[in-house]
Amino acid sequence: MSIFEEVIERRETRSVKWDLMQKIYGIEDASDMLPMWIADMDFAAPDVIVNAMKERLDHPVFGYSYMCEGCKDAVRTWLAERHGWQTDNDWMLFHHGVVPAIASVVETFTTPGDGILITSPVYPPFFQIPGRQQRTIVDCAMHEENGAYSIDFEAFEKRLQQNVKLFILCNPHNPGGIVWKEDELKEIIRLCAKYDVLILSDEIHADLVFPGHTHIPLVTLAGEEAKRIITCVAPTKTFNIAGVQASVMIATDPGVREQLSLHAMAHGQMDLSPFAAAALTAAYREGGPWLAELLETVSCNMDYVIHELTTAVPGLKIAKPHATYLLWIDYRGTGLTEEAMMDKLLTTGKLALEPGSKYGEAGRGFLRMNVATPRALVEEGVKRFIMAMND
Repeated sequence: MSIFEEVIERRETRSVKWDLMQKIYGIEDASDMLPMWIADMDFAAPDVIVNAMKERLDHPVFGYSYMCEGCKDAVRTWLAERHGWQTDNDWMLFHHGVVPAIASVVETFTTPGDGILITSPVYPPFFQIPGRQQRTIVDCAMHEENGAYSIDFEAFEKRLQQNVKLFILCNPHNPGGIVWKEDELKEIIRLCAKYDVLILSDEIHADLVFPGHTHIPLVTLAGEEAKRIITCVAPTKTFNIAGVQASVMIATDPGVREQLSLHAMAHGQMDLSPFAAAALTAAYREGGPWLAELLETVSCNMDYVIHELTTAVPGLKIAKPHATYLLWIDYRGTGLTEEAMMDKLLTTGKLALEPGSKYGEAGRGFLRMNVATPRALVEEGVKRFIMAMND
């Protein structure tokens, strides 16, 4: 049996996905709920990562750790071979996740009241973290047509003039699953340079791109404007090791790196744990074959879900994404409100998906569904969705 077919019991493992539904969804009993919401997978991590962590565990001293040149070499080689991005070890700063990295960038380079530009619907921490730091959220809602999203650059430019100091780009985009085109990325760079706006490019989904699409690291198109770009990458989404907590901030400008380093010291931020270092290095050195099988599995799961749900449920539209393992389901054609849809899914279907408004008002009328789970659970999820809609 393939590891992508094995159903692993995750309840009572301190899993946010499986053990916190009762609290998060406000339901009395979640024992029979099927979670297909938060973006972690139900697949076992690659053996190469597990073995690397076991090997480190065999050494019984767990003192202070640091990210050695070998760790950085693994990141650099992966980015070069996978994305054609030639980086330098000196450009890398490590953090305990992309979300903490976003918080660090916002706090380092902006002040309370400054504008932070986002393009909704988008990953909630993009507006939650700046908001909690008393920054002003400036939203340029994207244009959507048949599940395809694009940026209205005329509106984007107007928003940049609203005291915006930082633009947070999701590349590839979550939840829309978009792999941005070269001309779109170049226009983002041009406009941000025109108004002297820093760019944080969250590229955590870069490795989860399906055949026929190519991820372009934003900074590779920037030329002299590379100095205004901070890129975040991580093995955690790609290899299902979010709990290990590891990410990389890459900045070509030494002044930017110096400010981020000073911020880390001011907040007592240490280097990654020895287990995170081992996992990251193994993932980027040896995780390629596992990833290839994962992408094939997820693509097949997506095809199945799209066919079954759009055939059985009138009013649903689902465009297959370019990237990620997340489906963005358009249910506006059903005529249901978000409250009614979530009630059907949770109460009748016993199925936990994410409501689109979580990603901003531009996401209302959509659901996000995680299909990175064994086919048996995918089929059960589809069954529950259809049952809920037929009630």
